[in-house]
Amino acid sequence: MHFHDNYPEYEKMAIHGEEEGKKARRVLWNVFWVMLIVTIIELIVGFIAPSKGWTGTFGLKFFFITLTLVKAAGIVLYFMHLKHERTFFKYTILVPYSIFMLYTIFILLTEGTYSMNPRFRNKVDKLYYEQQEKLKNNEHHSENVEH
Repeated sequence: MHFHDNYPEYEKMAIHGEEEGKKARRVLWNVFWVMLIVTIIELIVGFIAPSKGWTGTFGLKFFFITLTLVKAAGIVLYFMHLKHERTFFKYTILVPYSIFMLYTIFILLTEGTYSMNPRFRNKVDKLYYEQQEKLKNNEHHSENVEH
């Protein structure tokens, strides 16, 4: 096969034979199967969780975040070939991503529960809570009027 560039035989330039190629393909297929199994586990747990009452629990969130990070690491390391790069380049790519993911996890775990904590409830948005109380009082008043 002839390519229209200065490198007509890529196979000879790869500095490895068919045996190394088979080994590399086997590693990629193994990573694929592991990621498929992880995805199937996520789907099964996702379908079972509502019927078991697990929705919104810290453990379930941690479970899904962990498995998602495992899959992301597999994609970046094996399919994007970062595993075979120099250490400095790996850290240049992975450290900002890791910091961003930790920040995202922090936001997911704290933002939804911050306003529900009685200690912070009145500090978050007093007007919002006043409006909610008025709406609750009007609902009860309108229910009494209709009956």
